[in-house]
Amino acid sequence: MSEGTRMNDRTRPLQGIRVVEMTHMVMGPTVGVILGDLGADVIKVEPVKGDNTRRLLGSGAGYFPMYNRNKRSLAVDTTVPAGKAVVDALLAEADVFVENFRPGAMAENGWDAETLARKHPRLISCSAKGFLGGPYESRTALDEVAQMMGGLAYMTGLPGKPMRAGASVIDVTGGMFCVIGILAALEQRHRTGRGQHVTASLFETTAFLCGQHMAQGAVTGRPAPPMTQRLSAWGVYDIFDTADADQVFIAVVSDTQWRKFCASFAFEQFLADRSLDTNSGRVQQREHTMGVLREEFRRWTKAELMAKLESIGLPFAPVSKPEDLFDDPHLNAEGGLVPLTLPDGRATKLPALPLAMDGARFGTWRDLPRIGQHTHAALRDAGYDDAQIDALAAQGVVHLPDAA
Repeated sequence: MSEGTRMNDRTRPLQGIRVVEMTHMVMGPTVGVILGDLGADVIKVEPVKGDNTRRLLGSGAGYFPMYNRNKRSLAVDTTVPAGKAVVDALLAEADVFVENFRPGAMAENGWDAETLARKHPRLISCSAKGFLGGPYESRTALDEVAQMMGGLAYMTGLPGKPMRAGASVIDVTGGMFCVIGILAALEQRHRTGRGQHVTASLFETTAFLCGQHMAQGAVTGRPAPPMTQRLSAWGVYDIFDTADADQVFIAVVSDTQWRKFCASFAFEQFLADRSLDTNSGRVQQREHTMGVLREEFRRWTKAELMAKLESIGLPFAPVSKPEDLFDDPHLNAEGGLVPLTLPDGRATKLPALPLAMDGARFGTWRDLPRIGQHTHAALRDAGYDDAQIDALAAQGVVHLPDAA
């Protein structure tokens, strides 16, 4: 498959589905970018001054570029009646409405699930929240809040030193669950003719991800220790230092792999030791075997070691930094990175949707939108004529960048 093998306008699976998105930060925009990558017409409704996420610094500086491609931007002041009417007009023509604001915020404008269901029975509304129904449902949550209370920070850190995961994994995964719910609701609408309200949450997403550790405790009768202190399920499953002061992760997860591993690296003493024939035996003697392996691999450079491991078909990985992925040959070979233009005009490339359908990847068919870039077109689609749009712009209700 070549770089050019991407979905076109006729083959994107969600072509013809219109999404109104009122979101910020990561979880909500993740829902929109997935639906947009899949071909839906996603209208990002943002304030006249733009989504505050556009202006985040530090670790938040990448939020907007990563999660807002393949969307149209409509900038409108929803605090005034005329602005609310704009959103109402959009919702009347939409298939899906996505929001991720604080509990109760949508009800203040009549955009809560119950009101929308009465006004637009076919509309699928989606709320990306901190919590599902229960004692916590009115709390405000963030990715890190959920990681702390859902057990993930404990499992990632050292004893007494919980640490959040190094990416917004709960925001993104929670957004993915929203998409799963939306797609299920669209399929059910084919049969019933009616939409419904979909909710996914940060806390329950974290609990789902940590379910394997809950199950571990149930099976073993002992609480799961942090991953940094775990007894590995496999005898060889660790990071090794190399001769050129780099590191490689190596895993040997079956008895067949163990035999190939030992034969290829000439670990004859291990092959002769029958107590190491099974993974359980290797786990029990891990301290001894790992010492030998660490000494041996310090004689290999990173490139030599990875080439050897690849030749024998064992799981391995370099320990990469995010910036290393820009030049990753695999991501660059088959459309794993998609082109984007940053707000300051610089070109970059960011990860594509990690999905292929019939071998085709999903790329950028709409670049990152400027604030209100598509306001005029979106309002025309909603039934406004040019005079009405100009009047709204003159009153400051909407932002038309090209007219500024």
